[in-house]
Amino acid sequence: MKVLLTRFVREEHGSTALEYGLIAAGLSIAIVTVLTQVAVTLSRLKATAASAGN
Repeated sequence: MKVLLTRFVREEHGSTALEYGLIAAGLSIAIVTVLTQVAVTLSRLKATAASAGN
């Protein structure tokens, strides 16, 4: 069992794909967060402009 565990820890095959997956997930979360904040800001500006025009 110890040999299998040691071999598993030393194995680096596939870890690059996992790392790229984690980076892609992090970037996706960041992009969604930024776009959500931009949409909220634009909605507030639109509401402010509409109330100022009346």
